[in-house]
Amino acid sequence: MMDFRWPPPPDGRPDRYRPPVNRGPQTGRPTLPTPPTELVATPHGVELEVLTSGSGTPVTVFAHGLAAGIAETRPLGSGVTGRRIFFQFRGHGRSAAPPGRWTYLDLARDLRAVADLYGATRAVGVSLGAGALCRLLADNPSRLDKAVFFLPAVLDKPRPRAAGQRLTDLLAAVESGDAAAVAEVIALEPPAQLRQTPAAWSYLRQRLEQLMRDGLARGLAELPEQVALPDRAALGEVTASTLVLACRGDDLHPVGVAEELAAALPGATLHVYDRPGVMWTERADLRERITAFLNE
Repeated sequence: MMDFRWPPPPDGRPDRYRPPVNRGPQTGRPTLPTPPTELVATPHGVELEVLTSGSGTPVTVFAHGLAAGIAETRPLGSGVTGRRIFFQFRGHGRSAAPPGRWTYLDLARDLRAVADLYGATRAVGVSLGAGALCRLLADNPSRLDKAVFFLPAVLDKPRPRAAGQRLTDLLAAVESGDAAAVAEVIALEPPAQLRQTPAAWSYLRQRLEQLMRDGLARGLAELPEQVALPDRAALGEVTASTLVLACRGDDLHPVGVAEELAAALPGATLHVYDRPGVMWTERADLRERITAFLNE
């Protein structure tokens, strides 16, 4: 367990008595400070928070994981050519939280709307975003030229129960308004061996500030119990070139799901890392693989 003092020191370090000093950005940090974003209207009536970066073509849209956001997907696109579109799904960040029960079909509509509005021909989906990307391509097999699935968590079978419990704990902590309670939940996100490092503290500070500022919508609570699509066989019609990335030892993103996804997609390339926490331990390699696949 980390020795919390909230808010953490300005340099993101957990030590209590070190005087403040000027430092450059900490290496190994899995997120980037988020520039100003905009709210964009969609044809299905849900305003979504969007950040654009780069210019020209091709255009790539990045879809984040459950209870995550733009900051977590930006590092994946740093070497990708063309215009990069990062957005927040409904219920995340400043995006709208429409009433009613949400499904992966709704998430796929969010993703499709952003892709259509900006003319994206490629997409990167992380965890929840990978599930939304599966649903989009199952319903529209020729919509994209290239697609990357990073840490897919679900296809046509429900996610592990642990995923729902972690989200329940996080939602309760955010609703309580208690920063320390939120910190206790998100402290489990970095790999155990890195939780006392400056990089982990910088990450937790930024993550905490975002969650306390924007919150999370209650509509997200039912998503871990749902499947991304009714039948994975529909993915057999997908025409896009696809890359599936997973890691062993991740209870929330079982490697078996990635293997099933790669088998369902025609000609998919699968790469499995040996241990979890890839954004922390294999970040450079991960970024290079995504960049090489999308830029070739």
